[in-house]
Amino acid sequence: MKGQYEVFQYIGVPVTTDESGKYIIKKDDTGEFKLHSWRTGKHTKGKPKGIGQIFITENNMLVAVVKAVPVKFKDRHDFTPLQRFTSEFIDEQSVDEAQRKL
Repeated sequence: MKGQYEVFQYIGVPVTTDESGKYIIKKDDTGEFKLHSWRTGKHTKGKPKGIGQIFITENNMLVAVVKAVPVKFKDRHDFTPLQRFTSEFIDEQSVDEAQRKL
């Protein structure tokens, strides 16, 4: 159908940088973190390249992909669209830590 595009849900974990500029999982005061969901939108910039890739939300939050799930086009409004993918990735240990929360 005209106007349709491929939609994926990206389960991700918010990230920040440490003093050396390395991306790390953003944790609360108790050392905990939560996973959230976003999706690709019609105007999403960049290309998804894999687990651990960092994207920027529409609120300019940095998030690392933990899992990608295909979404039916008609169900896309169940998730908030993301703004753009970056070329940056978090390290494998951080991905493993986040995936244990799935």
